[in-house]
Amino acid sequence: MPRSTEFPLPLIYAGHKLRCAYRADFLIASELLVELKAVERLLPIHSEQLFTYLKLADKQVGLLINFNTRHLKDGITRVVRNYSGPLPSSPPPPLTPPTPR
Repeated sequence: MPRSTEFPLPLIYAGHKLRCAYRADFLIASELLVELKAVERLLPIHSEQLFTYLKLADKQVGLLINFNTRHLKDGITRVVRNYSGPLPSSPPPPLTPPTPR
């Protein structure tokens, strides 16, 4: 699967192009931007950073992965730009344990 590391993201501001204003950690299969973190907890600024990278790279989907979690699956956030589909349904209620007989 083709991938690029430290993928350069150009920025055009006031008519001036900065060839490498930002760098995304990975670009996978020319479609998926991946930004890696190792922080105590992800903050809204981290999602906004990835969203900015998606806009600059003209991509639609990205993953924000925080390695500072007990279970890696808990540190993965999917960010989608220009999503116009239905909103996800609310999660199912938690399972209640069976009552002992």
